[in-house]
Amino acid sequence: MMENLPEQKPKKSGFKKFLLLLILFLLVGAGSYVYWKYYYVFGEGVKSGYLNYAVKKGNIFKTYEGKLIQEGFGSIKTGGIASNQFEFSIEDDSIFHQLELNSGKYFDLRYKEYHGVLPWRGNTVYIVDKIVNMK
Repeated sequence: MMENLPEQKPKKSGFKKFLLLLILFLLVGAGSYVYWKYYYVFGEGVKSGYLNYAVKKGNIFKTYEGKLIQEGFGSIKTGGIASNQFEFSIEDDSIFHQLELNSGKYFDLRYKEYHGVLPWRGNTVYIVDKIVNMK
């Protein structure tokens, strides 16, 4: 006769637990870094100036880009005076069309600043999300 022996569960090796925790830690770390780099809003503000251009461009991802010329002098750099230009990207079609139709006018634009650039979001870290004022 066979005696009823209690079933023994196989033990997980310490290495497998370590490997699982390491992979989990790396995934959480990579996800956190991607969020911080590309989706975390680093700064917000308003820039004012004359709209130099608003264009739609790109090889694969067509994005809206623009440039404001701000009044005043830039900081003095080696070799002369720098220009006060604010280059930005635009996500919203309606904002782009309003800027496109009013090139050369004075705008106050609200923007968000990110740490990194996503190719489908635009070519700059500054994303304009609202026209505050237009003169």
